[in-house]
Amino acid sequence: MTHPPSPPDPHGQAAQAPKRSPLPGGELDRLKLFIYLVPIFGGVPALVSLYRRRQNTAEEKNVSRLVVVLAFSWLAAYALLGGSANLSDGLAPRLLITSTLMTTGYFLTNLWLMVRLWQRKSIRLPGFSPLGDKLP
Repeated sequence: MTHPPSPPDPHGQAAQAPKRSPLPGGELDRLKLFIYLVPIFGGVPALVSLYRRRQNTAEEKNVSRLVVVLAFSWLAAYALLGGSANLSDGLAPRLLITSTLMTTGYFLTNLWLMVRLWQRKSIRLPGFSPLGDKLP
């Protein structure tokens, strides 16, 4: 069955075919999840995706919630340890070393979650995932 040609554009341009993603199936969605898991910077798009009005998949919501909880936990602890190090001279080196170790742990946790996502395994974390489930 032959389809009739599309009517010409009133501006004299030919009708364009819809744009297609270069990635197959749900790979674009998985790429988005990897972006969410980028330490520090991925928290912003994850937070935006939580409060957008469009439909997200359950996996995208879970990853976004976990990333937001991890990012805000790291940010709060980093600020508290940095502020405390400025207030106390005697404890400053210990607090700064603790801050450094905590930041390293945050980066390694996000890297480990990326590997788990790549392996298509669950990326739930004890303590953080149940807290993230309480977010909208």
